[in-house]
Amino acid sequence: MALDPALADRIAASVERGFADQVAHIQALVRFGSVRGAEHTIQDHVFRCLRDRGYAMERVRMDHAAIAAHPGGGRIAPDHSDAPIVVGIHRPRHETGRSLILQAHVDVVPPGPLDLWSHPPFDPVIRGDWMYGRGAADMKAGHAANLFALGALTRIGLQPAATVTVQSVVEEESTGNGALMTHLHGYRADAVLIPEPEDEKLVRANTGVLWFTVEVRGTPVHVREMGAGANAIDAAYRVIGALRELEESWNARKAGRRHFEGEAHPINLNVGRIEGGDWASSVPAWCRIACRIAIYPGIGAADAAREIEATVSDFARTDPFLAKTPPVVAFNGFFSEGYELEEGSEAEAVLAAAHKRATGTDLQSFMSPSYLDTRVHALYDRVPALCYGPISENIHGFDERVSLASVKRITTAMALFVAEWCGTEALGR
Repeated sequence: MALDPALADRIAASVERGFADQVAHIQALVRFGSVRGAEHTIQDHVFRCLRDRGYAMERVRMDHAAIAAHPGGGRIAPDHSDAPIVVGIHRPRHETGRSLILQAHVDVVPPGPLDLWSHPPFDPVIRGDWMYGRGAADMKAGHAANLFALGALTRIGLQPAATVTVQSVVEEESTGNGALMTHLHGYRADAVLIPEPEDEKLVRANTGVLWFTVEVRGTPVHVREMGAGANAIDAAYRVIGALRELEESWNARKAGRRHFEGEAHPINLNVGRIEGGDWASSVPAWCRIACRIAIYPGIGAADAAREIEATVSDFARTDPFLAKTPPVVAFNGFFSEGYELEEGSEAEAVLAAAHKRATGTDLQSFMSPSYLDTRVHALYDRVPALCYGPISENIHGFDERVSLASVKRITTAMALFVAEWCGTEALGR
């Protein structure tokens, strides 16, 4: 049954009344420089915010053994975050609606050279409709929207008539192990909503992601005798060429994949880091490249990993130097499969109606060639996993920013979705 129009208007007005506080809350989150491994303080802040609103609270620590045993577990490297997952649970007086998980991550990617930002990256400046700052879009605005969508109901004396689990996770930008840990810990719901910055659209499908390194060893000599040595950095570039051929091969396999065949280049290989050598006048003895590559839904991460290893190995046998000193491939982060959101779920229909009321436009869907935590809930919980969030620009880049008008619209849509999906009851315990 559709949400009562009068109630929908009250909810929208409530989001409006609370929006100044919501903007201030986003700014507070952005001020935490919560790069990988430095999320403890922001998670403590999130814990207090949820606890003060009356949620039943839990901190969940990463179980490395359980993650490693799961096929979707990202590889745990020494720089893996040890910050806890923070969970707040709303339990109704009468469980008459459908349960929901609202999830967001607090970890952000490094800001890069500070002189390339118009403002300091962790200073959430507002210019016109845009809030600037690392993580403002990806995804602290969505993190706040989870809390304030629920708060819009509270402000008018209502609460969800179903269990709502609010999950604040880490490791979204590097392994996906935070979301996976919530699954391993046993949290479940009838649907999941994650408000990543998706331009007010619903993600219909997304790629899996693998992180890996390739290390090449060379033969160091003085540069005056360069012909007698073997330059590991030069050899690494030759390996990159072989990996580019693999990338093109995988892109050619898009035919028949309905969410991907219309994309010019759905599979992207990124050589994100390169390091090597010890001295400008010495032929470098070592080089290591760190890479990220996407895979199609339905392709096993382990199968893709074997193909990467075979590509490097086969190329090395054709290279006079690498044939004697084979490169070493290691997987060290994301090891995740992609997913496709099944069409026609009631959860999607409820979100579409909520979006239409909040924005005046029909909900569109698209394929995102990136990692998303929704893969955990889609693949392993087998429930509708909806990724939908605000308009943004330059995520992972300089001057990352999020549209505040869009944040208000998607928060309204989320509050309407919660009210319809979970039902409502009078506030109280």
